[in-house]
Amino acid sequence: MASDRPALEPLRSAYRVQYLTDEQLDKLQEATLNILENVGIKFPSEKALKVFAEHGANVDMKTQIVKLNRDLVFKAMKTVPRFFTMGARVPEYDLNLEEGTTYFTTDGCGVEVADLNTGRYRPSSKAGVGMMARVADYLPSIGFYWPMVSAQDCGVNSPLHELEIGWNNTVKHFQSETIMGGREAKYAVEMALVITGSKEELRKRPPLSSLICTVSPMMQDKPGIEAAMTFAEAGIPVGFLAMPTLGTTAPSTQAGALAMGDAEIISATVLMQLMFPGAPIYHSMMQAWADMRTGGYVSYPRDARGRYGVVDMAHHWGMPSLGACYGTDSVKAGTWQGAAEPALDPFLAGLAAPEIVTGMGLSRTYTRLFPEQIILDDDLYQRARAYLQRMDVDDESLAMESIRNVGPGGHFLGQKHTRAHMKTSLVRGLTHQLDEKSKYRDPVEVARERVRWIIENHKPEPLEANQLAELSRIVAAADKELG
Repeated sequence: MASDRPALEPLRSAYRVQYLTDEQLDKLQEATLNILENVGIKFPSEKALKVFAEHGANVDMKTQIVKLNRDLVFKAMKTVPRFFTMGARVPEYDLNLEEGTTYFTTDGCGVEVADLNTGRYRPSSKAGVGMMARVADYLPSIGFYWPMVSAQDCGVNSPLHELEIGWNNTVKHFQSETIMGGREAKYAVEMALVITGSKEELRKRPPLSSLICTVSPMMQDKPGIEAAMTFAEAGIPVGFLAMPTLGTTAPSTQAGALAMGDAEIISATVLMQLMFPGAPIYHSMMQAWADMRTGGYVSYPRDARGRYGVVDMAHHWGMPSLGACYGTDSVKAGTWQGAAEPALDPFLAGLAAPEIVTGMGLSRTYTRLFPEQIILDDDLYQRARAYLQRMDVDDESLAMESIRNVGPGGHFLGQKHTRAHMKTSLVRGLTHQLDEKSKYRDPVEVARERVRWIIENHKPEPLEANQLAELSRIVAAADKELG
């Protein structure tokens, strides 16, 4: 392990909040079952339709709509593992999912980068994926890595290029949200085998996981679901993310949107379990809202409670949860909006206790990368992490001897107890960094300085030469075949 990189610092909250009551969760689950039984989900994949038909589902091959009776759903859902391991290149950074521990990741799929020095915008590239992988590798708040921007300079095969350069710049677990299609997924599995060395180790400590988006309302994506089948067969964890937009692709009420999105997720999960019982699957939903005056897409209105209730829904099914609740619609870094929208997310996510959470570091609704934004978000994360820990109340922290020694009207600076604790009593965030004149510095400038230092100085453990060569060979073969 590199000596300059600290251990992971996940959220381990001393407190827990259930956002939805058991009665509400039962009602939502009943609504999900009703949708699955009576409305159905469209699966535009002949392979998926055949699997459902073989297991007794009501399948209309012409419309590609599958209806699932509740007995089949519950039978399949019994084999979903509650917890599993998301492996890393080095075992010290494996994520062993468990109750009460929440790992955060970056946000992903940005298409624009603001230059760290000039502030000018440019299209994202493969180099940007590697640059931010190195930053994520260093930060203890980041448990695993999503490619923060897309490798637009690599064409249609960019997701595999992102995987290659990601593993060149971080030892942490890699999660892709863009590898789609069965053939593309096979190349990704082949690349993961280069990292693990064997199929057995791949199943035991998969260094790669996949996030597949459903299509609201009540559809699956053909390349996505076929990639999911390939990943699940190899033992690579797969998550299904529903993204209902209230008022357009979903009902305009949060409960209706939650039930519909849940049906999309559960239908895909059932398919994976019918094919590969025990396959590691996680649950995720990211509600958005339609601004009915403009038609605009709004991710973070004032009331976004549904993002946290989804965690309860996943756990009610007995599944791990990817809390899709961190981000901002702000178009700039360091603004009031850019802090206000994500400020509560790590705290509230810690209370809801999803196993994993996306996504730190992007602005303008997941599309624009300011490299310093991830440092600003990290500061918010560390504040929340402190709030969620219990305060020490014991003989040492009560300081009764020191209080008696000082008495009314005295001063504590001369006390041994003060000298013993004063260096740790004030934890400085970005807002309390001093310049040479002992004046507080601009937090955004501090963030830019820190991210520059990481990019220039942090060197993650390199891949072995044969691994580098083999990954390059696989990506080149994929480029030749796919694009």
